[in-house]
Amino acid sequence: MTEKIETLFLDEIVKNPYQPRNVFDDEKLKELADSIKENGLLQPIIVRKSPLFGYELLAGERRFLASKLAKKSTISAIVREYSDEKMMTLSILENLQREDLNPVEEARSLKILTEKLGLTHDEIGKSLGKSRSFVSNAIRILSLPETILNEVESGKLSLAHARTLLAEKDPRIQRALCKRIIKEKMSVRKLEQLIYPQKTPPKHAISTDKNIFIAHTENELKKELGNTVKITATSNYQGKIAIQFDSLEALERLISRLSKKRQ
Repeated sequence: MTEKIETLFLDEIVKNPYQPRNVFDDEKLKELADSIKENGLLQPIIVRKSPLFGYELLAGERRFLASKLAKKSTISAIVREYSDEKMMTLSILENLQREDLNPVEEARSLKILTEKLGLTHDEIGKSLGKSRSFVSNAIRILSLPETILNEVESGKLSLAHARTLLAEKDPRIQRALCKRIIKEKMSVRKLEQLIYPQKTPPKHAISTDKNIFIAHTENELKKELGNTVKITATSNYQGKIAIQFDSLEALERLISRLSKKRQ
């Protein structure tokens, strides 16, 4: 890969079309702008030559925006050569690995990797050091109405509340519950109590102490291991995991699978 550091005009640089982050903290952006005014830019941004105009931003959008806010006309940049596919992959992975995206941005980024690049949830998980179920669960929240996703992005609705709302399949009820959660500052446990009395509990739900996240985890572990898994937990999430097997051969197979996952 060839690269070099250049001083580029800010108006020559366009935002990365694959940038997953949409929400920036205005106060922190201003703080960074003030720092750039005082001390200059300490770390260059990364760009590639655009086939259409100027350069496309790969990494460092906060620094790019803060430099504009600081009324700078130029910026130091590392210029690299990347294909569209490589740029998309690196842009998304770079942001995901920083772990400062909001849950909706993260979910949309992961979905792009599956839809545009054809990566499996397992492949994405390995590249991020996460499990396949983490990727699958993150993407699931995108099935919620856009109005609810907006509340998650703004921080008014927690990810735990959003995931709980997935148990309710009617979008109208989901939106109504979302308004109540925010207005009443409703806990996740209270939300579960509103949703589940009207529904048949999942077959793998064992006790009232267990919430839908534990039940879902049981199911995911069962898919991973091929064995029935039961999780017993208190309201403080202390408890134990039991994995069922019915023969010595099944036990040896289970131990072999668990050993491979540790490697």
